[in-house]
Amino acid sequence: MIGRALACIGLAAQFAWGASDEFTIDRAHTYPGFEVLHLGISTQRGRFERTTGKIVLDREAGTGTVDIVIDTTTVITGSAMLDAALRGEDFFNVERFPAITFHADRVEFEQGVPRRAPGNLTLLGVTRGVMLQIERFGCTRAPFLVRTTCGADVVAKVDRTVFGMSRFRAFIADEVRIVIQIEAVKVEPPVEPSPSGG
Repeated sequence: MIGRALACIGLAAQFAWGASDEFTIDRAHTYPGFEVLHLGISTQRGRFERTTGKIVLDREAGTGTVDIVIDTTTVITGSAMLDAALRGEDFFNVERFPAITFHADRVEFEQGVPRRAPGNLTLLGVTRGVMLQIERFGCTRAPFLVRTTCGADVVAKVDRTVFGMSRFRAFIADEVRIVIQIEAVKVEPPVEPSPSGG
């Protein structure tokens, strides 16, 4: 645990933190997924292919905000039949509810590293409190990157039935584990062109 925390701090220290830094979610490297027990014997997994959002981290104050919007129409499991079922009224009901949203008005830091984001998840038009646990966090400004990029592995557990998703409980567990692979790029002012010599 200590080693992981130190590694996170080392990664986060690779760029200069501001008082408050804003990041835009990188859709090409952000994939919220879910895991749920099927028939009591195996774990069914799936993910969403399109996600947008914004994250603000204030390291000096030790807080921040998180806004995530997940396009439910992009759910994918590897089975076309299951994907169609998940998009239907028994599950994500994508025609009526094309998005899942999460909003947190604070982020909790430990030793300078964001570790938790308590907020509200809205699914099927129902909003409930959810705690996102940030298991891994790091930032880099590698030479090949145009802007500073931060990434994290985020997990949470929810009861699908409290959001009204209660069909097929004999086959599918109530508890769903949310796993998010997320990267976000820092919003930075444009580089001013160098004055021409003369």
